[in-house]
Amino acid sequence: MRKLSAATILAGAIGLAMAMPVLADTPAAATAAKDMKPALEKCYGINAAAKNDCAAGVHSCAGQATMARDPKSFVLLPAGACGKIQGGNLKAM
Repeated sequence: MRKLSAATILAGAIGLAMAMPVLADTPAAATAAKDMKPALEKCYGINAAAKNDCAAGVHSCAGQATMARDPKSFVLLPAGACGKIQGGNLKAM
């Protein structure tokens, strides 16, 4: 009885593993994956020195801010969070 049960479980696991790529290509799976990623927004003026995601024309990009709270460097945050942080702006100053 034990061998039959293990063989049944193994066959089910293999079948599920083979079906996953097919299931991942469905429109519903693509929509679910998109819904799982939070919307992000650029929040300027709240970075720590060398802790920015990028900037508006000041330097090439991530981790290169030379000062904290740089009004031209931004940090990516979940949508709606920037307005809740003192000094946070959605546009470079």
